[in-house]
Amino acid sequence: MKIAIVGYGKMGRMIERFAVERGHEIALKLDEFNNANFESISAAKFAGVDVAIDFSIPAAAVKNIEKIAALGVSLVVGTTGWTEQTAHVRDVVEKNKIGLVWSPNYSVGVNAFFRIVAEAAKLLSGAPEYEAWAWEIHHSAKKDAPSGTLLKIVDEMRKAGYDRRVDVGSNRAGTIAGTHEIGFDSAADTITLRHTARSREGFAMGAVKAAEWVLGKTGFHEFGDIIF
Repeated sequence: MKIAIVGYGKMGRMIERFAVERGHEIALKLDEFNNANFESISAAKFAGVDVAIDFSIPAAAVKNIEKIAALGVSLVVGTTGWTEQTAHVRDVVEKNKIGLVWSPNYSVGVNAFFRIVAEAAKLLSGAPEYEAWAWEIHHSAKKDAPSGTLLKIVDEMRKAGYDRRVDVGSNRAGTIAGTHEIGFDSAADTITLRHTARSREGFAMGAVKAAEWVLGKTGFHEFGDIIF
């Protein structure tokens, strides 16, 4: 495939490495220096591009999606902080007849963790003696807090039927790739579920696999649905 990377930071460079290792070509790299006003999202620049992978910033994500979709190019989106516009993005995907894969986290392990937590939340939804917390820690350069991943976890708990308060906390320090913890506590016992990422490599590889999957497909998809 020919891939465009939108947001060429640490994640973008790691995605490039894995994509090239898997035989793909990076046809275009966009960042704040050459796409500050979306000027590089054009038919000329995207000629021959099969899939775009967006790991940019929340303020730019939806505009990137709109402009790239209008070119008929499918997308993999890992940028967080825009999900209040999900309904609009679904409409954009449908209107332009492209494929889009979305996830706040492209780690296979984290997507399994979403489902494990949801099952625990479902089991304890009818046990009011259990109160819940959700906590995370990431590297100090991460801009959003709580992260899109933690918000997704809490959302999955809600969908599973846990409608009581979930106390949410975030920390930012050092170079930590990401740790997410969900707990349920009662007077009798405590249940703790934790996922710890050792590096960003799992996120980058998952994004490349999502790009391979979405080629030739249409519709709005979540990464967890396509890998399980």
